[in-house]
Amino acid sequence: MLKETFGYDGFREGQETVVNAVLQGRDVLGIMPTGAGKSICYQLPALLLPGVTLVVSPLISLMKDQVASLVQSGVRAAYLNTSLSPAQLRRAMQNACEGMYKIIYVAPERLLTPGMERLIQSVPVPLVAVDEAHCVSQWGQDFRPGYLDIDSFIASMPRRPAVAAFTATATREVGEDILRLLRLQNPLRVTTGFDRKNLFFEVRSVQDKDAALARALEQMEAKRRSGIVYCATRKNVEAVWQLLLDHGYRAERYHAGMEDLERARAQEAFVQDEANVIVATNAFGMGIDKPDVSYVVHYNMPKDMESYYQEAGRAGRDGSPARCVLLYSKRDVKLCQFMIEHAAENTALDEETARAVHERAMERLKRMTFYATTGGCLRGYILRYFGESAQARCDNCGNCAVTREMREEERRAREDAQKKRPPAADAQDDPLFERLVRLRYRIAKRLGVPAFVVFSNATLLDMSRKRPLTMDEFLKVSGVGRQKMVQYGDLFVKEIKDYLMGR
Repeated sequence: MLKETFGYDGFREGQETVVNAVLQGRDVLGIMPTGAGKSICYQLPALLLPGVTLVVSPLISLMKDQVASLVQSGVRAAYLNTSLSPAQLRRAMQNACEGMYKIIYVAPERLLTPGMERLIQSVPVPLVAVDEAHCVSQWGQDFRPGYLDIDSFIASMPRRPAVAAFTATATREVGEDILRLLRLQNPLRVTTGFDRKNLFFEVRSVQDKDAALARALEQMEAKRRSGIVYCATRKNVEAVWQLLLDHGYRAERYHAGMEDLERARAQEAFVQDEANVIVATNAFGMGIDKPDVSYVVHYNMPKDMESYYQEAGRAGRDGSPARCVLLYSKRDVKLCQFMIEHAAENTALDEETARAVHERAMERLKRMTFYATTGGCLRGYILRYFGESAQARCDNCGNCAVTREMREEERRAREDAQKKRPPAADAQDDPLFERLVRLRYRIAKRLGVPAFVVFSNATLLDMSRKRPLTMDEFLKVSGVGRQKMVQYGDLFVKEIKDYLMGR
């Protein structure tokens, strides 16, 4: 079923262990980095288990993208959140109670409602998956009070399901909080490691951030690639967005001060590759499911390592090499201190808890500042922060290049090596790959879905290498399941044949 539905020939690290545990009815805590394939760990069991699997998810945009991908793969799925009109919500709940779906994504705030009570009384729910589980912890960087309702909801169910909690950014303390607050019972704990080997980390100490940003984007050939620029404030987002427009970038912006429809349009343009860069605050939140982001630049330093790792980790989710650049100045520290002092989420806490949360936030800021100013290996710093051991040098971060001259020499060597490879080895220079990208865009536009919902860049790259000319060959492409073969096989095989015949 892994290949049949999702198009994958095998499991990634940790996936099979988690899937087997869930199928046996065991609770799970999975700490797996962005891009490690956490969703397969609950989506695959959901298809094999009776009834419906509930997935608690914090973001509307993430739910929509996940459901769109599942539906394209032939899976009956739906979401329940505030983006639905009352009539749509009633219809979705009716369909759910009649057992029409295998997977339902639900916002945590909707759990303790009469509609959900009817649902759990109407159909079996063998599994509750909690995505972004660190949101349950007040010590985490994304505490969301609605996540505290999960335990009460599970306790209200006619039969306790298996509970599988997943996160990419939990320190040891936050992990213990997840276990306690979700009351996981004898859970299997799987940590696949925080090392994203395809990401190149770099910190640049700068005075003129605009000039430094322009230089960094030019060096990364950002006009030909997809990327994100994170800013700490709405004001910075607006200014940087205008700067990029002035420099000829197809840029969008995203922050909480924009209207919902305007934000949705900006995100859609980015996901559909109509814009090649989006400038955003952290309101462009967790779970952005665009696999071909090839760079993430932080115009301002985030308040903590968890946020930085999560935001930087949106690069390279398809496994391709990607760059994560932090532009640091001392003014960033004062801005972060101001934002911690005026954090709105702390107003609902009692005085003692608020004080403890503030102290923890200031400690995390200190550790983030150490990252931005260390002369040691950046990858090693990240791994040790999250409790892993690390070598003294990774040779794949900015600090491990001893001198500027060495970095320049390595860059030239990489460019020379790339020029010697066959075109199909480099997606950016492969004309067949570019044709497949354009075909994917036309299909996605016609269906009204993000381009990666049709096929990821990694799948198109594998397709351009294997050049399938029959349906059997097409099915052997990584990321192609039977449903997508039926939907798209003829179109893509024809495109490949036309290319090979020079048409």
